[in-house]
Amino acid sequence: MTVSRRLPLFLVAPIAACALLVTACGSDDTTAVSTTDSAATEAGATTTDQALATCASGEPAADAKPQWTFDGTTGKVAVTASTDNSGPKITPTTPFAVSSTQVHTLVPGTGPVVSQTATVKVCYEGVNGRDGKVFDSAYKNGQPADFPLNGVIPGFTKAIAGQKVGSNVAVAIAPADGYTSGMPDAGIQAGDTLIFEIKILSAS
Repeated sequence: MTVSRRLPLFLVAPIAACALLVTACGSDDTTAVSTTDSAATEAGATTTDQALATCASGEPAADAKPQWTFDGTTGKVAVTASTDNSGPKITPTTPFAVSSTQVHTLVPGTGPVVSQTATVKVCYEGVNGRDGKVFDSAYKNGQPADFPLNGVIPGFTKAIAGQKVGSNVAVAIAPADGYTSGMPDAGIQAGDTLIFEIKILSAS
């Protein structure tokens, strides 16, 4: 995969579809959320003292066991969280698709809860459910991304808002919450389901 300094794909608006990702491209789909940590607390999202400056770029262990397996409307996916030394492992049976965005907390964090309007720093990897190819990855270049949650595709906001800083999260983003018109430069077609593993490093 070619490493570049371009903006992460989830920050790039498909112009034909909308001007503002969150307001104009919102979805009426119900987001299904599952988590191993039900004790979320009311707190403003603030920077954690343990936020990391880089993303682990090592290859995941071949025998790493997934923390989430999910059957889509077609296909299924298995996701293993990143560690301090290695990136995540996202393995879809293609073509994988969902009709509504699905979120799962792989590893609960211990930091404050991330608000809907927070600016966050994350490591992430995105895989296209249609063909199983990685189309974007902060883990590959070792550098996290910073962005406001009100400036990204709806599926990314649904994955992060309400989680605790320090969490590893998996999300299967339905087409309505992603790029409804596709993103040809990244090989994303209209109707593609996108799968992300996200490590929330900090929020403010």
